[in-house]
Amino acid sequence: SPLSHSDVTFVVGREQQKVFAHRCVLACRCQAFQGMLGQGLAGSEDPPSSVPPQGPFILGNVQPEVFLAVIEFLYTNSVTLNSHIALDVLTSSVEYGLQDLCKLCAKFIKDTLSVEQVCEALQAAVTYGQADLQQDCLAFIEGCTAAVVRTQGFHELSDVVLARVLRSDRLTVDELDLVQAVREWAHVSSAVLERPVPEVAALPVQELRLPLLAPGELATLESHNQRDLLIPVESIAAAWRSHALRKGSGVPSRLCRPRRGTRPRD
Repeated sequence: SPLSHSDVTFVVGREQQKVFAHRCVLACRCQAFQGMLGQGLAGSEDPPSSVPPQGPFILGNVQPEVFLAVIEFLYTNSVTLNSHIALDVLTSSVEYGLQDLCKLCAKFIKDTLSVEQVCEALQAAVTYGQADLQQDCLAFIEGCTAAVVRTQGFHELSDVVLARVLRSDRLTVDELDLVQAVREWAHVSSAVLERPVPEVAALPVQELRLPLLAPGELATLESHNQRDLLIPVESIAAAWRSHALRKGSGVPSRLCRPRRGTRPRD
């Protein structure tokens, strides 16, 4: 088998799976491996170290299936993905500086978006600067917001990415449900980050459109708010003012715009 000529071994993941490969292929296809394997290529600045590191190379924090997908790409320029590994392969492609693999992952993720995974995909797209994938994820979330806000992925969004989602006029969910979803998100974040609810939620809460709520709903919200102080008192006061004055109440106009899913109120 070609692996009988392999000259590098990786021990991958908690399973400590052995993966065999060829230094020359990895080094020539990927600068990160070139550095790791000590292969000074001809014409490069660095003199080749006389003895390349022998290995085996221990890669403890990557799943074997993910690493094998990267290796497959380096050998064949194509990759076999599934929805369990696609986001992790995207992460590896960024770490190893493999732009073309990055594109293949982003396309696969876009083509297989699901309610359960879309928030995790959006978070990755923002983290790795994948602008097109961000747009695709946001459009997907806009189409089925009510289902998405109930997922674990939604509760694990960062405050910055959640605020970005909440800026959309096209969310198909009523504002009251959105306030409740943000409250649940904030309690999860508060527990994970061990910081108070008002502190973790400061950014996303600025995007809630409280003037869209009816006075009775606003009153109920106020009583819930006394327990966790999710929403700054001045934001609630501003929403009351906008009801009393109708116009020119000092609330930014974007916070008075109905979204696609806003229910009509008297």
